[in-house]
Amino acid sequence: MARVVVLDYGSGNLRSAERALRRVGADVEVTADHRPALDCDGLVVPGVGAFAACMSGLRGVAGDRIIGQRLAGGRPVLGVCVGMQILFELGIEHGVRTEGCGEWPGTVERLDAEIVPHMGWNTVRAPADSVLFDGLDASTRYYFVHSYAARRWELEPEPPMPVPKVTWATHGGDFVAAAENGPLSATQFHPEKSGDAGAHLLTNWLKNL
Repeated sequence: MARVVVLDYGSGNLRSAERALRRVGADVEVTADHRPALDCDGLVVPGVGAFAACMSGLRGVAGDRIIGQRLAGGRPVLGVCVGMQILFELGIEHGVRTEGCGEWPGTVERLDAEIVPHMGWNTVRAPADSVLFDGLDASTRYYFVHSYAARRWELEPEPPMPVPKVTWATHGGDFVAAAENGPLSATQFHPEKSGDAGAHLLTNWLKNL
């Protein structure tokens, strides 16, 4: 049974994430303690609300350093919603620029759409070799609720590192719906709120820990 920590830094659907992971067979702990967060098989970084507030909470528990240390050792991390957004270099909300974790280059900004927030079920366009979306049909829908996202993917592959697997969705314009980059994966949608499809995706992630 995979040991998974849901990082508690004051932001996110902690119990929803815990229940969803238990449903697919993980041994789950919700904690801000850095030792289990470093030692577990997989770390989940949730996030709800404003980019700046999430980064403040994350730094308050040294979560940015925990993520960096895990990735430096090739230990899997999964970001969800704003937990994905804070992995990028910069977030801009209401004119406020906030530095993110900087694991990926790029900026999180307001969606280019007439109706914001983007709330509800949407399909995604995943690459054929995706691990997260393996076995999921292109018509499958996932639950989104967000006003901001990365609208461009700026990380260039550097051999011998594998080429990142980037999944896209459209609401007004295109945005990054998920990314898989070695041990670091993330989804802009909420797998814990996406029913059987979300459970399938979490199972795929667990199988590769």
